[in-house]
Amino acid sequence: MTATLPLVVAVLILAAGTFAFRFAGPALRARGVVPDRLESVLAVGAVVLLVAVAVTNAVTEDGGVAGIARPAGVLVGGVLAWRKAPFVVVILAAAATAAVLRLLGVP
Repeated sequence: MTATLPLVVAVLILAAGTFAFRFAGPALRARGVVPDRLESVLAVGAVVLLVAVAVTNAVTEDGGVAGIARPAGVLVGGVLAWRKAPFVVVILAAAATAAVLRLLGVP
């Protein structure tokens, strides 16, 4: 029981911090003025960060290159998402692309 106490305390601290951050946004929004240009740059920055994480996960595996099949599947999924295909179609097409390429022997 005593070994789990630090874990419980850490979870409670993280939960309180998360709540504070989520509450601070709407509470402090009226106190300051954020220029429109900065808002648009921050929105684009968030998208760029998410794309960077997705690309990193798509092309690397265990510190090395993942091969061609996975990035090809991600590319197919990205194109279909860009063309506004249904989410299920995007996922199935990306998985099928990677699976078929691996079945054909492409790493």
